[in-house]
Amino acid sequence: MSGNWVVQNLQNALETWNSKLSEIWQLITQSPEQFKGGTIWNVIVNIHGALQAIGLALLVLFFVIGVMKTCGSFAEVKKPEHALKLFIRFAIAKIVVTYGLNLMLSIFKIVQGAISTIMTAAGLGGATQTTLPQQVISAIESCGFFESIPLWAVTLIGGLFITVLSFIMIMTVYGRFFKLYLYTAIAPIPLSTFAGEPVQNVGKSFLKSYCSVCLEGAIIVLACIIFSLFASSPPVVDTNAAAVTQVWKYIGELVFNMLVLVGTIKLADRVVREMMGL
Repeated sequence: MSGNWVVQNLQNALETWNSKLSEIWQLITQSPEQFKGGTIWNVIVNIHGALQAIGLALLVLFFVIGVMKTCGSFAEVKKPEHALKLFIRFAIAKIVVTYGLNLMLSIFKIVQGAISTIMTAAGLGGATQTTLPQQVISAIESCGFFESIPLWAVTLIGGLFITVLSFIMIMTVYGRFFKLYLYTAIAPIPLSTFAGEPVQNVGKSFLKSYCSVCLEGAIIVLACIIFSLFASSPPVVDTNAAAVTQVWKYIGELVFNMLVLVGTIKLADRVVREMMGL
């Protein structure tokens, strides 16, 4: 690392960014069972199991309400075709509540398979490291004390932006895991609504929302791949310009690309929901 303070400040900010981007690349390939050693997952599974009893009780309630609202009289229930339809609905709802955890894990694994396919097709083993060009380093190191004063301000602002954006980005990815855990824990209650025709839309919306959270991973991976391709072709540096101009232009273009990446990751949930018509 250079002995120049201005260069060190920028390199430290880029190291923070690269470490968070690498962490995202690693996290996005993990399952909820693997995250943080599986400690959180074990607690969530216990909560899910405890709520299954409530879900089964609500299943019966929603089934009775559905029968009362969809059948005009008790005579209709006696009809074989109608009784069979009600029985199948109840059986499917019971299976969904009982094996809801397995269903949700299957959905997650399917999406993870799509994410792995995207990574393989991109041909990237990991996130591309963003480094400070040697031309910029040389220009900064050639500046005298008074020439370095405006560079201090530029690098302080640029380094702060890069550091803040890196933490916003990683917090969004951690937030996806929180949503996966929340959906998994509370699943038996919304899934129980499949037992009643009038309220089955609640269960359908729940599964769609869960799928959208899973698919956020694909959007995040695509955003990281696109940024990595940008990072592999850094902004062109005009060696004839003043050092402060070179640094300002480089940081400006770099921060803009980072803002696009962070914005895409932040809006991943909205993008997927629009795709799924939620």
